[in-house]
Amino acid sequence: MPAEGAVILHADLDAFYASVEQLLDPALRGRPIAVGGGPHGGVVLAASYEAKQHGVQGGMPGWRAARLCPDLTFVRGSFGEYQRLGDAAMAVLTDMSPLVERISIDEAFVDVSGSVHLLGPPATIAARIRRRVREEVGLPISVGAARTKHLAKIASQVAKPDGLVVVEPGTEHRFLDPLPVGLVWGVGPVTEERLAGLGVRTIGELARTPSSTVERLLGHAVGGKLLAMAHDDDARRVTTSRRARSVGAQSAVRRQRPDAAEVRGVLSHLADRVCRRLRGQGLAGRTVTARVRFTGRRSVTRSRTLREPVATTLTVTEIAEQLAWSAITEAGASHEITLLGVSVSGLTDQRSIQLELELPPPDPWRPGSAPGAARRAVDGSVDAIRGRFGATSVGYLPVLVHRKGAVPDAFRELAEHDDLVERGAASPDELVPGSP
Repeated sequence: MPAEGAVILHADLDAFYASVEQLLDPALRGRPIAVGGGPHGGVVLAASYEAKQHGVQGGMPGWRAARLCPDLTFVRGSFGEYQRLGDAAMAVLTDMSPLVERISIDEAFVDVSGSVHLLGPPATIAARIRRRVREEVGLPISVGAARTKHLAKIASQVAKPDGLVVVEPGTEHRFLDPLPVGLVWGVGPVTEERLAGLGVRTIGELARTPSSTVERLLGHAVGGKLLAMAHDDDARRVTTSRRARSVGAQSAVRRQRPDAAEVRGVLSHLADRVCRRLRGQGLAGRTVTARVRFTGRRSVTRSRTLREPVATTLTVTEIAEQLAWSAITEAGASHEITLLGVSVSGLTDQRSIQLELELPPPDPWRPGSAPGAARRAVDGSVDAIRGRFGATSVGYLPVLVHRKGAVPDAFRELAEHDDLVERGAASPDELVPGSP
C-alpha cells in the first residue's frame, strides 16, 4: 500500500548539466547555453532554461540550436564535475532519510515517513532539501511530494524550474486531471500522439477512457499500466537498492538504408559499452536482444537465448548483428533505419570462466571453449589498458571508427547509470550529430 500522507518526495536537479556549467562559470548565469555541439555541427547534450525558451533541446544538432537562438553559447561538458555535484546533492537527501532511491545522476525518490516526527511535515523537509542543495551545492532543485512515486515525480515536473509542489491526500485527481497526458510516466512522444488520435490529451481524459479502448491501441500491458498511473494507482515503494535485470544501450543513426559497415560499426560500439559494463560488475547474460527502429518510429526486436551467459564484446556483436539483419531482412532492405539497440538480459554473476574440454567443432560463443576464452582474455586486456590510460586508449576498430563525432562516452556513461530519462529530453544514446 502507498504510504500515508504526502511522504514520498521526488527531487530533481533543474537543467542539471547546463546548471553545473553556469555554476562553474558565473559569466554564463542567466544566459542561454548549450552543453556540447557547436554552430557548425555536433549535437547538443543539454540546454539551460534560457536556451529552452528559444526551443533548444538536448539531442538537437548544434547548427539548428544556433539558428533558433543566435545568442546561444556552446560549452564543453565538465563530466567529472557532473558526477561530483550530483553525488553532493544526493548526500543532502540521505541526511533527511535513509530511504533514498537514486534513479539517475540528478534525481531520486525519498521516503520521509520515518523522518516527519523529527524534521516536520513533508513540505518542510522538501523546503529544507531545496535550501541546502542551493546553499551547499549551488544548484537549483525541484521537489514534488505525494502519496505515490508516480504522482511525486509528476509534481516535481510541475514544480520546475526551482520549485516545490505538494499534492495532499484527497486532492490527487483534482491535481492530475487537467495535466497533459505526456506527464504520465512512460508516455513518450509517439504514445502521446497515438492517444491524441483518440482525443485523449489530458490525464483526466485518459483516466475516463475505457480500458478496452486504451489496451486495443497500446497493448494490454502498456495500456493497463498507463491507465493505472492515470488513476494514481501506484503501490511501488521507495527501495534503496536495485539489481539490474538487463544492461543495454542504443544509438540513433542518420536516416538511411541499411549499410553493412554502418550497422556493424554501431552494433560493435553498443556491444562494447554493454559488455564493458557487464564485466565491470562481474556479470554476464544468457539473452542477447537487438532492436531496430525504422522510419515512422516502428521498432522491431529480435532475441536469442544461449546455453551459457556471455559478456564478451565480439560474441555479443556477432549475435546482435545476426538478429538485427534478421529484422531488417524481414522488413525489407528498402526500409530506412533510424536507431539500433543492443541489450543483454538473464543476468548472473560471472567473475571467472570454467574452461571446457576440447570438443569439436570449436564454438567461440561458448565462454569456456578455447576461442571463447581467448575472446574473453582479449577483453580483459582491453579493460585493463582502458582502466589505466582511459576509455579511448584502445578498442576494437569498428568501435573506434564509430566513436568519431559521436556523443562523448563520458556523457553516455553518466546516463547509462540511469534507468529513466527526463521527459522531453532525448536519451544520450539517441543523440547523434546533425548537419544542415
